[in-house]
Amino acid sequence: MSRATTTDTQASAPHAADSHDLIRVHGARENNLKDVSIEIPKRRLTVFTGVSGSGKSSLVFDTIAAESQRMINETYSAFVQGFMPTLARPEVDVLEGLTTAIIVDQQRMGADPRSTVGTATDANAMLRILFSRVGAPHIGPPSAYSFNTASVRASGAITVERGTKKAVKATYQRTGGMCTRCEGRGRVSDIDLTQLYDDSKSLSEGAFTIPGWKSDSFWTVRVYAESGLLDPDKPIRDFTEREMRDFLYREPTKVKVEGVNLTYEGLIPKIQKSMLSKDKEALQPHIRAFVERAVTFTACPECGGTRLSEGARSSKIKGISIADACAMQISDLAVWVRELDEPALAPLLTTLRQTLDSFVEIGLGYLSLERPAGTLSGGEAQRVKMIRHLGSSLTDVTYVFDEPTAGLHPHDIQRMNGLLLRLRDKGNTVLVVEHKPEVIAIADHVVDLGPGAGTGGGAVCFEGTVEGLRAGDTLTGRHLDDRATVKKTVREPTGALEIRGATANNLRDVDVDIPLGVLAVVTGVAGSGKSSLVHGSLPAGEEVVSIDQSPIRGSRRSNPATYTGLLDPVRKAFAKANGVKPALFSANSEGACPTCNGAGVIYTDLAMMAGVATPCEDCEGRRFQASVLEYHLGGRDISEVLAMPVSEARDFFGDGEARTPAAHRILDRLADVGLGYLTLGQPLTTLSGGERQRLKLATHMSDKGGVYILDEPTTGLHLADVEQLLGLLDRLVDSGKSVVVVEHHQAVMAHADWIVDLGPGAGHDGGRIVFEGTPADLVAARSTLTGEHLAAYVGG
Repeated sequence: MSRATTTDTQASAPHAADSHDLIRVHGARENNLKDVSIEIPKRRLTVFTGVSGSGKSSLVFDTIAAESQRMINETYSAFVQGFMPTLARPEVDVLEGLTTAIIVDQQRMGADPRSTVGTATDANAMLRILFSRVGAPHIGPPSAYSFNTASVRASGAITVERGTKKAVKATYQRTGGMCTRCEGRGRVSDIDLTQLYDDSKSLSEGAFTIPGWKSDSFWTVRVYAESGLLDPDKPIRDFTEREMRDFLYREPTKVKVEGVNLTYEGLIPKIQKSMLSKDKEALQPHIRAFVERAVTFTACPECGGTRLSEGARSSKIKGISIADACAMQISDLAVWVRELDEPALAPLLTTLRQTLDSFVEIGLGYLSLERPAGTLSGGEAQRVKMIRHLGSSLTDVTYVFDEPTAGLHPHDIQRMNGLLLRLRDKGNTVLVVEHKPEVIAIADHVVDLGPGAGTGGGAVCFEGTVEGLRAGDTLTGRHLDDRATVKKTVREPTGALEIRGATANNLRDVDVDIPLGVLAVVTGVAGSGKSSLVHGSLPAGEEVVSIDQSPIRGSRRSNPATYTGLLDPVRKAFAKANGVKPALFSANSEGACPTCNGAGVIYTDLAMMAGVATPCEDCEGRRFQASVLEYHLGGRDISEVLAMPVSEARDFFGDGEARTPAAHRILDRLADVGLGYLTLGQPLTTLSGGERQRLKLATHMSDKGGVYILDEPTTGLHLADVEQLLGLLDRLVDSGKSVVVVEHHQAVMAHADWIVDLGPGAGHDGGRIVFEGTPADLVAARSTLTGEHLAAYVGG
């Protein structure tokens, strides 16, 4: 009997394994975190909030998720680690209770021309198998339907070592689906030869009109004139057919010019390699202008832009080819796949249906599988990455999301909330960095960081329930129930941007007048055609400044000071105060630390193992030579100035010995757009999409353009910062500018003078104007989804 009692006692005692219900962070000091210590409950939904730059990403991504991924990476062999991203050990004393972290962020998907929504989600791979089994006529294995696979044929003698060596003739063949004309890209480039040379002149008379090709250039122009293949004194228009072919298309050939061995190559391939193969945005402005002038991109005439060979397009299932399937709206494709009855392929069809249904469920049913991955917005890219996790069998993992509602209409946020809760209910820990009150409201646990941004943040202001946050005296708590009111009076337009017959993407012959001289908001559910209308249909010739969230081109040396041009007046001020050259105060020029070449860190390549970045021991990460740091302006050296936040630098250059009006004007604009917390030397590669857009806005605020187009400027903004943004937009309009904002945030809609609402749905269910008028009229009518949500928001 006593034995039975003992057993019962043991059974009622909690198991030791069940005691690990918390992720414990102690002493986190990554970036601006100030010795943060918190406990996060596992298998719950925790939302991290706080003003922009308060340290949310530093805690969630750079500390918790980074350490989890680093520890997992260490379980692989050194060889495998060489193919993984380098993750440094975060600055933290203790991290306990970590589980496997899956990061679903807003990084744009690879912009490779052959990467599409279908290839990124494996939906294309399943379709290829389906068509290779069922498609008629049968043309080959799955690779025959792939636009990334070229057809290969080879024949020759091979030696078979079996008994006596014997030469055997063999033929190898692989059928691919790649279009031979565009090589699977769907688009071809045509070069306007008149932009490359003046055919009335000879080579010796300087016929080339390509930027940088000077007549005495030994490596470019003279190799053509003195190659012996062409007559340098004959006008190009008089070249024979053979000379023209050699001039434009000849394969690389060794030639001798003045006793030097050089490589001669036809003009077209040379231009393609030197200019067209590079990222257009990364080219110098005059080279980029030349490329835009000389090159036109059109849909491939051979495959019609489908990327596929004629054979792949000829094989069909129920009259639909794989090209037709990829061109369908995903919601329609899901219906078509559901109607297929192929018992032999039941498991494949089930998985394909689930994947396509996930697209629809997550609010991306308006996309097509052929959509290039590089054209997706940050929010769309994040939701595409979510798809592979929705049907995952994994449990007890940590999902980390970075503002999953970015780019979502209020109507779609409820659906996203349901997905986050479903991931949690499967037994996972869900960590979300978010500003939207609708997402904060569903949290089991809230961590509010602040109280300010940059050096003024990095501390935990609140930790607990949503009710506790609402009752607490933090900035987020006070603004959680903020509601903007609809304007009683609106500005009168001074003119209109006329858009007539817009048909870009899903737009249905749209006619609309966007008023000028006012704050106009273009809204509608995700995929309704807003960007197509604003970015793809505005009439040419208008002084339009378009500012989006696309990545800023630049190396890891680029920072807000270099991007905005702030560093030029700062360097001149330092040089004048110390009587030396401005180049000394550039980390990319004479003042650079010779050990790290001004990078501040030493990059060590460990061959097959992951490379390591360590702070430079000579300059201690300051990037400059020790002798340069002896020069001061207002008591600070150049490295201390670059370490300043914008708000501090604005005061520093505003008055006193360091007064520099040119620098102060730029810093004023940066503070105006809500970037007062950014340090001047912070690498641009670390900025979020919203920060990038606001940085671009700051640089363009002095432009002469009369129309400003902003693409969701509230992305990444705290509730308290939205008010500051609205004030900035008002100042722009009051200064005589016209501002057009593509936006979902109800506070911006309520503050607008005019609203254009697209819909009623997404994809082919959208593309129409469903409302034009003032916010007050939209609230009163409640005739659209936007109207219903705006009315609920303002309490109308």
